[in-house]
Amino acid sequence: MLLPAIWFSWKTIDVLAARRVVRTDLAEITHARYGILSADQWRAIIGPILNAQVDKLDFKEQSKSLRPMVERSLYALLDNIKTQMTSPNAKSTGMPGGGNAFLVNMIVASLRPHVPEYTDVVMKELAKPQTQESFKNSIRGVLDDAVKNTFSSTDMSAYNAILKRYGCATGSVCEETLGTQIKKTDAKLNRYYLTVLASAALGFILLMAGKQTLSRGAVAVLMLFSIAMLAGGVLSPMLEVEVRVTKVDATLLGTPIEFRDQSLYYRSKTVLEVCQTLLRMGRPEMTLVGVLVILFSVVFPALKMLALAACLFRPALLRTNRLVKLLALELSKWSMADVMVLAIFMSFVAFNGVIGSAWDGVREMPNVQQVMIPTNASKILPGYYLFIGFCVSSIVLSKKLEHGITSGSSPKSS
Repeated sequence: MLLPAIWFSWKTIDVLAARRVVRTDLAEITHARYGILSADQWRAIIGPILNAQVDKLDFKEQSKSLRPMVERSLYALLDNIKTQMTSPNAKSTGMPGGGNAFLVNMIVASLRPHVPEYTDVVMKELAKPQTQESFKNSIRGVLDDAVKNTFSSTDMSAYNAILKRYGCATGSVCEETLGTQIKKTDAKLNRYYLTVLASAALGFILLMAGKQTLSRGAVAVLMLFSIAMLAGGVLSPMLEVEVRVTKVDATLLGTPIEFRDQSLYYRSKTVLEVCQTLLRMGRPEMTLVGVLVILFSVVFPALKMLALAACLFRPALLRTNRLVKLLALELSKWSMADVMVLAIFMSFVAFNGVIGSAWDGVREMPNVQQVMIPTNASKILPGYYLFIGFCVSSIVLSKKLEHGITSGSSPKSS
């Protein structure tokens, strides 16, 4: 039972490390920076929508609303001409009537009564199909330039590198390929860590059932079971956290817009990496949390295993040495299994609650019909279950040794 436990613990660590690379790549190619937050995506969306709105323009049908605007524009044009022709430098520029305010006023006054007639001419010209098409093309050109200058291009180097690494032609193909690979890996990991837990459980039952005290060899084997699960738990990720938007439905200028499967945030770290991150923050409260996590997840379990190993060679230490007894027996109360379970549960609830609250404002926007955020994007990984297996096994082993001491026995030589 011990050999498969050690072997599959190592395989769990190795496969989880490879899985994290693939999972990180999947989160990258589905990230919102290439979708709902991508300038290129919005450029591709807004351009056709604006062109469609321009195509709907019909100056003939809108002549009633356009006529007052055209008249005001012609009157403003006459006033502008009058101002320029009567300016002090108008004479030096050779402008007709320049410098002669009387003559300019007569010209402008004679033109103003004919503004309605000129307006009719302009409106007839605007109603011509070729004029409308030319005007629409001019508007399209202005809008295209505005869209290009407003939205900067998205850096696609990381995205293209992932496609090249997996030999995918498009992002959707790569997403499907990586998703299938992850599903197969998850099925394999389930077999691996369940084999470790089942082997350890069966080993503990065979070596401890019906026995008042344990032999030295039995204690050594049970310790190796615990160490194998501890290594699997500490050296592999216990939890992956992802914020993912499943669906966003909105309407822009009457045109429906839809985004699907957008990843906003993804992290998967081992206990040691979490501690390293906390310590690098340089903040006293974060440093304290990092030190406590290291103590409860690595230092205390390692000291406990060392104390048990010392007892194998000198069993009397469990009776005579208070420090050894503390490390071997009392530290089981500080395994933090219940605290870690509660902490991870709270992280699920709090994290999903925060993200849901943050998107409530988006849901309330008038043009947004639906925003779907899944609550199962985050996932507990096999490393967590292996660590819990270590906590339970170390508690059981400590209780068995403590019971042997109180009954007047100690680990027997084998």
